[in-house]
Amino acid sequence: MQTTRQIAELLNEPACAHNAKEKSGCAKTRPGATAGGCAFDGAQIALLPIADVAHIVHGPIACAGSSWDNRGTRSSGPTLYRIGMTTDLTEQDVIMGRGEKRLFHAIKQAVEEYAPAAVFVYNTCVPALAGDDVEAVCKAAAERVGVPVVPVDAAGFYGTKNLGNRLAGEAMFKHVIGTREPEPAPPHPAGIRTHDVCLVGEYNIAGEFWHVAPLFDELGLRILGNLSGDARFREVQTLHRAEANMVVCAKALLNVARKLQANFGVPYFEGSFYGVTDTSNALREFARLIGDPDLTARTEALIAREEARAHALLEPWRQRLKGKRVLLYTGGVKSWSIVSALQDLGLEVVATGTGKSTEEDKARIRELMGEKTKMITDGSPKALIGIVREYQADILIAGGRNMYTALKARIPFLDINQEREFAYAGYQGMAELARQLALTLDSPVWAAVRRPAPWHGAVPGQAAG
Repeated sequence: MQTTRQIAELLNEPACAHNAKEKSGCAKTRPGATAGGCAFDGAQIALLPIADVAHIVHGPIACAGSSWDNRGTRSSGPTLYRIGMTTDLTEQDVIMGRGEKRLFHAIKQAVEEYAPAAVFVYNTCVPALAGDDVEAVCKAAAERVGVPVVPVDAAGFYGTKNLGNRLAGEAMFKHVIGTREPEPAPPHPAGIRTHDVCLVGEYNIAGEFWHVAPLFDELGLRILGNLSGDARFREVQTLHRAEANMVVCAKALLNVARKLQANFGVPYFEGSFYGVTDTSNALREFARLIGDPDLTARTEALIAREEARAHALLEPWRQRLKGKRVLLYTGGVKSWSIVSALQDLGLEVVATGTGKSTEEDKARIRELMGEKTKMITDGSPKALIGIVREYQADILIAGGRNMYTALKARIPFLDINQEREFAYAGYQGMAELARQLALTLDSPVWAAVRRPAPWHGAVPGQAAG
């Protein structure tokens, strides 16, 4: 079980500049703070995209049912991560002290039925309070079944979803990263020198990283592994041998990037694949960190080609979207990376949400939108509708939970969060983003629902025509 000191260390992440201004840490737990997801939820969604692993939730079935598969990540191979597994603890199991025994048999059953590359066990509130020694059970089970069994101690009452992300990263660093050496890179078809890189906090939502991966292949950048979009257990084991690391969602797994740099000398930067400009900057930064002049030259040539192609593809959409005003309500890296993408399309972002953003995220927002930009933390329906009307926004871009707020207020809405069905990353993803924006804004439904109802103005006692 996590100690108070261990949790305090994770809350006060030294690589996060926000902690210098907030003595109690950037992931503080306040009453009601876990309403947007508890520590267990955060740990599970951070690791669930590792596709060839059996993910077992040790606790009551409600924990698994409430959190399973709520991030639209995609796999190019195994689908084991889509199978929900839980020990389904009941009151009798707690009273009789059968939790550890049920967990041991659950691990054994998962290995026998699915032959996973590894088993991840997520501790939840009930067994944590009951005192189950999850780490000892995992160690004994691993010796019995001959497969790595990784304890992820992230009981919900430890804190927020963000803390759970970091607890998941700690588990990977303690039990997985550095436990295997990568195979030598095969010769590149073009005869160029290859370099190994990794990505942290990239989840392949709706398969969007597949838009970017071919660019890495062309440049000779072998992705040793992601943490954790479309990842395999063997890949995560080798992250320590990367020459450069890109952190996509800094607030979630910054502790992993910092430790990779401190323990193995892997330099990292924070970047984004949303928007033409940010995608180009990310590729440039990889070339800069690796320091290979030939790679730098090839990167610039690829960027010139892809930007020209993207701009030609986007020009018709820009004509349709130019001057439209957007309210963006999301958090973390998307609070600024999506701003860049929208500006590439000629839209005006009137305000952006920063509820889950770091100080670095906010600094990027100011750089993109100016010092007087409107940053919002209140995502209540009343506040969002008020801002839409005050700033005359044409569309609300937010997460799925805000969809019904927008529809009831008859405001065009586009889902940008983890549940979305469309991939927006990379040069190719920009065209899809532009298409979805245009389809949403131009839909005839908005003119229809904003007209007075047919029965308004009808003569009393007479049916409306």
